[in-house]
Amino acid sequence: MSTTIETPDAGEVCASCESRIFDHNPVCVRDCTDDCGSPSYFCNYACLSSYIDGEDLTVGESCAWSPE
Repeated sequence: MSTTIETPDAGEVCASCESRIFDHNPVCVRDCTDDCGSPSYFCNYACLSSYIDGEDLTVGESCAWSPE
């Protein structure tokens, strides 16, 4: 699977909080299980984590783990 890397526009905003991403520590995320669609940008890992929780993106996607 091949993708191209491009620097987002200077005014690109966070997909979660809508702050300008370059005012922080930006993170780029792409869903490459489905044709590597358009990237989503987050201003930092906290916003990415909040977005994941808010969209229930981990439901049914994590490995089963048992401490026993």
